[in-house]
Amino acid sequence: MIRYTLACESGHSFESWFPSGDAYDEQAARGLVSCPICDSRKVAKALMTPAVARTDRGRTGKAPAASPDGNPPTPPVPAVPEPPVTMIAEPERRLRALLRAVREQVTRTADDVGTRFPEEARAMHYGEAPTRAIYGEASLEEAHALVEEGIAVAPLPPAPDDRH
Repeated sequence: MIRYTLACESGHSFESWFPSGDAYDEQAARGLVSCPICDSRKVAKALMTPAVARTDRGRTGKAPAASPDGNPPTPPVPAVPEPPVTMIAEPERRLRALLRAVREQVTRTADDVGTRFPEEARAMHYGEAPTRAIYGEASLEEAHALVEEGIAVAPLPPAPDDRH
């Protein structure tokens, strides 16, 4: 088995195990390797630091005072911390894809009215402006007030890959 650090085109980094290097190449070529965060199939091996066992320590665990040629020992190279691995189960991956699709549909087909959302929603509800699909921003208090007035509103979930 071999573990690869992989990265998608969006820059998400994750790890995955494969029976061999050839198995990774075959699965990647068939589009079976995907990012667990954004589901992108454009994945490549990331630069990895190999784990190398030290051989300059004796049974005592202490480094020798000098190398056999009389020179001082080479200081150890600090380990590079690996990026955190995010493993997402298939149901959550499907949910993220659905949320992403809903958000893309709304932003593609509706007008972004920004912070004017409560005013625009009221104007449409009371017939002061033509009805159209809109989205924007409202505080929790403004959203509650709209609902109490009988104006149908729903929160637009943030993109699943937004990290706030």
